[in-house]
Amino acid sequence: MAQQAKAVGVFEALGEPARRRILELLADGERPVGPLVVALRSLTPISQPAVSQHLKVLLDAGLVTVRAAGTRRLYALDTAGLDAARAWLDRLADPLAPFAQPLDALATEVARGRRASKAGTTSTRSRANTANTG
Repeated sequence: MAQQAKAVGVFEALGEPARRRILELLADGERPVGPLVVALRSLTPISQPAVSQHLKVLLDAGLVTVRAAGTRRLYALDTAGLDAARAWLDRLADPLAPFAQPLDALATEVARGRRASKAGTTSTRSRANTANTG
């Protein structure tokens, strides 16, 4: 349930186009705020404080990490948040996935039972044939 809550936060954060663009920019690697602002301004008028606020939302959602490097703060993608979103989407795409392994085990047991049953039938026939010929 905690993973689902994290995924919901991720999708709420992704609802803003500027945040999605920030993630696309960070996919190329770690960056400070300045180059992110310049890249975003080429698309839309946006201030440095607004970009910082978007980064805070992405950080709270678990989509980015931040580390200090001297006086700069460097932002990067956080794969844990992306994995939470991917897992949530996977559950939607294949709702029976949690049952796959138990069903595989059941299929194996059924196959074993059939083989055992066949082997038992064959040995019974062999004994019957031996009794009839002897």
